[in-house]
Amino acid sequence: MHESDAIIDSMAQLVVRNIDVAVVRALKLRAAARGVSAEAEHRAILRKVLLAKKGKRTSFKSALVSLPDVGSDEDFVNERDLDRPDELSD
Repeated sequence: MHESDAIIDSMAQLVVRNIDVAVVRALKLRAAARGVSAEAEHRAILRKVLLAKKGKRTSFKSALVSLPDVGSDEDFVNERDLDRPDELSD
């Protein structure tokens, strides 16, 4: 057993103080929606965030490139005619 393992083993519990009431409420609602305790949901969130594999996230560029081709540029033109006088025209 490494010294670092002994430190981790002795820290099997985690107490988090001064959590905003809204955060606690959101955690409890999320847990209830999944049918688990707030403690179990807290563990799942920590596990997902802290042990997630690096590089799993998609970059914004990759997300845009992966969008399907659903039409021509003309399909998305937004012509704005506000039906009011233009101060540049005479």
